[in-house]
Amino acid sequence: MPLVSSTFTARGLMKNPHFSTIYSAKVRRVRGVVQERERFELPDGDFIDVDWSFPLSRKQTKKVALLFHGLEGNAQRTYMLGMAKLLNQNGYDVASVNFRGCSGIQNRRYRSYHSGETEDIRHLAKTIAERDEYQTMTLYGVSLGGNAVLKYLGEKRGIPTILKAVATVGVPTDLKASLIQLNKKENIVYRTSFLVDLRGKYKKKMKLFPDKMSWEEYKKIKSLQAFDNVYTAPAHGFEDALDYYAKSSSFNYLPEVEIPTLVLNARNDSFLHGDCFPYATAKASKNLHLETPEYGGHVGFYQTGDFYYSELRSLEFFQENMK
Repeated sequence: MPLVSSTFTARGLMKNPHFSTIYSAKVRRVRGVVQERERFELPDGDFIDVDWSFPLSRKQTKKVALLFHGLEGNAQRTYMLGMAKLLNQNGYDVASVNFRGCSGIQNRRYRSYHSGETEDIRHLAKTIAERDEYQTMTLYGVSLGGNAVLKYLGEKRGIPTILKAVATVGVPTDLKASLIQLNKKENIVYRTSFLVDLRGKYKKKMKLFPDKMSWEEYKKIKSLQAFDNVYTAPAHGFEDALDYYAKSSSFNYLPEVEIPTLVLNARNDSFLHGDCFPYATAKASKNLHLETPEYGGHVGFYQTGDFYYSELRSLEFFQENMK
């Protein structure tokens, strides 16, 4: 307990993990979310841009949700907009967070964001909670953002008393296992897309930090692990990529989670493997609710209507745990 029996079903092509993943990322459209940007200055001199959206009535609400995106995502990805729209319709103010360097504006520091970065989450949650505008807070994390949120919970430092529930979707709780899975032939499209984006960011940042970055190092970035060896590890205090994966995987922190938390991972998610399905941990936990439907791909829980199953299920989980 709590292992959750899922009610999600998929039909036709949506049973194919690659179709549901790509359709959801490239074809789905979410309209009607109006966002207002706020810049949060960070203790180290950097910044994070947060895109707020609000209920249509704009009446004072007492509920706030913080949303965190995946690798090379942003607050305008459809999985972020879909969740923001649903939460706005149900009376939440929504803070859709762009990790460092993901808002379309280069961040100031050599470092940026990664799968185990929790200090920025901690700072944002604390800062928003201390405004005393809200009585309840919820967190929602997707893929990389989900891993970071789960690690933050397990660290048990700086968690606001108003934080009541957390939902995560498509979470690589074991980063090394996920990398091995991504390196399989079937995932070449996703792997290549990530690598193109990451190499592009390295080139732009290299102009700002020529003393720490170089063309010689850039030429070594021919895989995701190589990127983590060349940039992620040295920029964020890890020995190498393997050290980064070991220390940043949320799997190690799950037994310590004390806030009601949902992990929704499809069994046919081609990004996930092994300990990305932490059945034993969830079974032994009072707070970790693991739901693993047969279908859904990577964050592709399509169903008819305006909202995905993952969004409706997350809202349901929030409501259940705020009573």
